[in-house]
Amino acid sequence: MRRVCFAAALLSLALQAPADPQAEEAEEKGLALVESFVSGIESFTGNFRQSLVDADGVVIDETEGTVEILRPGRFRWDNTEPYEQWLIADGVNIWNYDVDLEQVTVKPQATALSNTPALILSGASDAFDQFEYIDSYQEADYYWVRLEPRDADAGFDRMELGFLDDVLYRMVFFDNLGQRTLVQLEDVRVNPALEPSRFEFEIPEFADLIGTPASAAIE
Repeated sequence: MRRVCFAAALLSLALQAPADPQAEEAEEKGLALVESFVSGIESFTGNFRQSLVDADGVVIDETEGTVEILRPGRFRWDNTEPYEQWLIADGVNIWNYDVDLEQVTVKPQATALSNTPALILSGASDAFDQFEYIDSYQEADYYWVRLEPRDADAGFDRMELGFLDDVLYRMVFFDNLGQRTLVQLEDVRVNPALEPSRFEFEIPEFADLIGTPASAAIE
């Protein structure tokens, strides 16, 4: 019996694929880049250009604006063109203000960001619990990292983050309809001084409010 078990163990080892040092090195580098962005940066700013591309490769929407991040848990994603819309995470709530419509939608931040790419922006401590590393690859000067949500009902298939000189400059999100959202970041600054008041939101007097805000934002 011992001989049979030993032989089976040897056969199992022989059939196992050898480890790929390059794949292991790529995974280590890719995870380090994402972890550095999520938990190693205190603040981050930049301008963005965002394009929504359908399954046939046709651009169906384009916007541009600014992004500001202040860890822990706060960020602003402000569309400025062709329409003005603010998305503000204050650490407790997510505020979405459509300036033209004078309409504000608010949701608790923890539930609103769960299983979404915005969780990466917020620097949430459980971000790595909700996404799975797929692979990494080099393309021109960019180092790309692929991640996918662990929850099959997340609403998108995967995201790809592009780093230049270890700094995030590109993001691509693939949804369940075959559409892609491409984000190009420019004028990026890492760890600039930011005022916490930038991430506070006061409901405009004449705006309609949809939803109920949770408790006060973190100080």
